[in-house]
Parts: sequence; C-alpha cells; structure tokens
Amino acid sequence: MGLKSAYYLVSLAAIWGASFLFMRIGAPSLGGAWLIEGRVGFGAVFLFLVMAFLKKRSHLRENGKHYAIIGLLSAALPFLCYGYAAQYLSASLMSVVNALTPIFGTAISALYFRKALEANKVFGLLLGLIGVAVIVGFDPEIVKENNLLAVFVVMCAPICYGIVSVYTQKAKKIDPITNSYGSMLMATLFIAPLLFFIPPNSVEDINWAVVASVIVLGVICTGVAFLIFYKLVDDIGMPSTLTVTFLIPIFGVFWGVIFLDETVGWHTLIGTVLVIIGTMKVTGFTLKTVVKPNV
Repeated sequence: MGLKSAYYLVSLAAIWGASFLFMRIGAPSLGGAWLIEGRVGFGAVFLFLVMAFLKKRSHLRENGKHYAIIGLLSAALPFLCYGYAAQYLSASLMSVVNALTPIFGTAISALYFRKALEANKVFGLLLGLIGVAVIVGFDPEIVKENNLLAVFVVMCAPICYGIVSVYTQKAKKIDPITNSYGSMLMATLFIAPLLFFIPPNSVEDINWAVVASVIVLGVICTGVAFLIFYKLVDDIGMPSTLTVTFLIPIFGVFWGVIFLDETVGWHTLIGTVLVIIGTMKVTGFTLKTVVKPNV
C-alpha cells in the first residue's frame, strides 16, 4: 500500500467513524426515521450530481430489483438501526459494534454456502461477541437507563451488512458509482413512508448543528465515503481496503470523546480490543496483506 492509498484509508475511517458522532447530534431531536431519511436523501442527491457530471446512466429499469436489495440491506435497514440506537447509545459503542460486520458476514456466508467454519474463525466470532458483552455489561449507563433494546437493535446493522455481503458475491457486477446512487435512491424511497407515521422527537430542538449534521452525514459520510471506498478497492484490492474496519472504532471513540465528552472506561478499551482481534481472526488479516508492495 502506497502513501496515497494509506491516506485515503485513514480518511475513510475518520469519515465513517465521524458518522456516529453526527448521528448522535441529530438523533435526539429528529429521531431515527427523519435523521436517516435526510442522510440517504442527501447522499442520493450528491451521487446523482456526480453521475450527471460523469455522464453516467443509472439503468434503473434493468437494475431496479438489484438496487432495491442493496438499498434495503446496506443502507435503509442498518442506517435505521443506527438512527434508533443513536438516541440512547454512545458514538463509541456504535462504532465498535460496527466492527462486527466481517464477523457476521463470515458466519452468514458459511451458513448460506454450507461451509464449516475453521476453528480460528469460530474463536474470532466468539471473541467479537464477548468484546461487545464486556462493553455493554460493564457500562452502568446502559443498565441504569434500560437501553439494552438499543444494543440489540444496533447489532442488527452489521447483520444486515453481513447478509448483503453474501448477496453481492452472487449479484451481477455494476459500476460502483452507479450502484451507490441506485442503492441510495431506493433507500430514500423505502424510508420515506415512515415519515408519515414517525414524527421528529422535538421540532423545537432542531437547530443549525442538527441540520448541518444531517447534510454532512449524507454528502460526506455517505456520498464521498462511497467514492473513496471504491477507489481504494480499485487501487489496493478488497482485502486491504477492509482493514478500514479496524480503524473505524478508533476514530468513533476519538470523536465521541473530543466532541461529545463521552467517557471511555476500561471496559470500552478492553471490549474494543477484543472486537478488533476477533475480526482479525475471522478475516485472516495479517500485516502482510497491507504492506505487500504494489506490483
């Protein structure tokens, strides 16, 4: 991995780590549905403008079903899970749970393709779940405020990502930018009906910071992040790009501490380490994957 690719990788981790910060800012007043509709909506508009600039066609008629599946499982459902949880849980905890994505993806893939998991991958899966249990079980605020439901909801997000990762293994290949736009458009359409039934939590508390958070979530943390992600995949390959999974919790915790005054206890640090080690075990990650020179 060259210096330029390393810069893009760290930037992507910082952006996706910051998404949990912005959701924490917007969720208390907007609620989950309105927050996430804003996120995917602004993301779709940004990607549409990129498509128009590059003179790409969306091919909605031919690929509508594919976009709907991707949009539902990679954006609408997981984002709604995070939007709901952001009303109750810290940005730190949500970013750590997000790191379980490769773990759930590997487990779901093994079930779907009926392949036995190797012992080290089973160990990694258990280690990741233990890591989350350590963070949650020793967090007095979660128990005191009875926020265990939010924990279970937020864990559904990486499960959705795991399911869609299996789907993409068999789906037809589509241009990444077009795929991103189509999925964000479908996610926007899926979430829109919820707005008629789920009002914002507190319209009076919606201020410039909330509005700015939603815009940044859509344009930067969704639209720009997808463009960086797919550029990295083209430049260094998927295995090296997925190392971003290990960096996101670091930034998620960092942004939460700096801007939201979140407290990082010993249980958060130990739990995060367990989740990252578990993910490395499941994915078979080694430093050779990253430092292998470009050919």
